[in-house]
Parts: sequence; C-alpha cells; structure tokens
Amino acid sequence: MPSYELSLILRQMSRPDMVATLKRTATAIFDKGGIIRKLDNLGTKPLPFKTSAHGLVHRSGSYFVFKFDTPPSAIDDLDEEYGRDVDIVRKRIYRADATQLEEITCTLHEELLPPAYRKDVQKMIATAERNKTKKVFQYNTGLDYYPFQK
Repeated sequence: MPSYELSLILRQMSRPDMVATLKRTATAIFDKGGIIRKLDNLGTKPLPFKTSAHGLVHRSGSYFVFKFDTPPSAIDDLDEEYGRDVDIVRKRIYRADATQLEEITCTLHEELLPPAYRKDVQKMIATAERNKTKKVFQYNTGLDYYPFQK
C-alpha cells in the first residue's frame, strides 16, 4: 500500500472535542483498510488569513499531520468524508515521497569509534587535503607586472 500524508487544520475547540474529531478521522482511515503510521500535533496557531468553512469564519486552528498507508482507491472516499466534517477547516492528502521512507541503518558502532577512525571524518580530512594547495591567481595581461596599484 502506498504511503500518504493528511494535513488537517481543525477549528478551535476544547480538548475533548478535538480528541473526538481526531478519533473520527483515524476511524475513517481504519474503516477504509488503512494503517496510521504517525500522528503529529503541530499546535494551535492563527491562520495566515481568515478562512470560511461550513458557514463559519475561522481565524485560528489546530494543525495536525497524519502519516498513513491505505489503498489508492480509498483516497477519494476519505477526501469526500473529511470535506463533510464540520470540524475540519482545511484538509489535504499528499502522496508521501518514497525517498523519505528509506530504511534507516544504525551507525552506533561507527559513532563510538575515535574520530580519526570514522569514515565520515576520514572523508572530511581527504577533502581538506585536496583543497590545501592554494591556487595562485595568474594575470592574463601579458605584462610581467600588475598594471593597477596593489
């Protein structure tokens, strides 16, 4: 199943109401056969401009990001369902980048080595030695002296 990101802006509401809205959002993903990988709360912030949604004007909202996997056929249904939810001011579903989902390898054994034996430090030293020879500027005037005051 492909990975998606759902960015939500919820209207400003009490904490229990917000929890209920997030549960509704998560249940919709589960009902369509999806798996939620991560939920990020980005906090409550003022909106960049006043926004009208479901007949109300909103000036601040709570920002959330869901990272989830679901079949592609369920995306339109989720988008439609979230569009009808009166507590959601804005919603966008993005396809997650495959490059962001690459597997992370543990490098603890490398990081515990002394700096002189680490591969990344050796690479930096090699780069510094390559750049050690300073290039001398050569004047292409054909004269054996610099014609401007130095």
